[in-house]
Amino acid sequence: MLIQEWVWDRGGIVRSTDLRRAGWSGRALSSAVAHGILQRPRNGWLAVPSVDPHLFAAARAGVVLTCVTEAARLGLWVLEVDRPHVAAPPHSGTVRIEVGSDGSRKATVHWNHPVVPRHPGALVDPIENVLATVAVCRPHEEALAIWESALNRGMVDSLALKRLPFTGRARQLREEASPYSDSGLESFVVPRLRWMRLRIVPQAWLAGRPVDFLIGERLVLQIDGGHHVGPQREADIAHDARLMLMGYHVIRVGYGQVVDDWPGVQALIMRAVAEGLHRAT
Repeated sequence: MLIQEWVWDRGGIVRSTDLRRAGWSGRALSSAVAHGILQRPRNGWLAVPSVDPHLFAAARAGVVLTCVTEAARLGLWVLEVDRPHVAAPPHSGTVRIEVGSDGSRKATVHWNHPVVPRHPGALVDPIENVLATVAVCRPHEEALAIWESALNRGMVDSLALKRLPFTGRARQLREEASPYSDSGLESFVVPRLRWMRLRIVPQAWLAGRPVDFLIGERLVLQIDGGHHVGPQREADIAHDARLMLMGYHVIRVGYGQVVDDWPGVQALIMRAVAEGLHRAT
């Protein structure tokens, strides 16, 4: 097997010691770098040129990817990733993060003790550490959405999480998070409307299709994302019409309204409830 194939099969980036253990000499490694077959992000690491740039940067900086950065890479529901989020042991003296022209670091560094030990050759945090870091980094609702996304996708198990020594906000999220939310918006909407003391059913099946939320018996809340265009939009309009003919009342809002103008969305729901539109006639 060629050296670059061996590295690629292991994620595209490995420690030099791993290559030596596999039988390649120091001269072979130096030759691969000299000919552009491999790149050296930092002493002790080698990567193929097409490696994930996040992993290359993590090796170069001496950190692991964590928090919202790794959550997004795993496909979890993440509202926003403002800059790379990485982790390092407290008091680590080997971290090298680039600094911008204004003197600020180009990445958010979480100096923390991991819940699950980090392997010396790891460039990404275990999911449990990602969740623990999210808990202290992001607002409660956003952190809850990420935790519930991980549970819903089966990346973590509720019982296993209960055995881990989470503290503070992470422990609170562990008790609150449910595996039944299909999207981050469910983690936002249901807690925000709980004060109304109405039955709220996410993904209720009505007229042959699921709706985002059924409030009470007859009030439907639909939230449009960026994909609600063209044929999808036409299907949504047709479904709304079927629901209204069946006696349901539909409030349809955009994703941006829920995220950026929740008071406006809540006002619509409050007025609909005040008019009794959530009740069966």
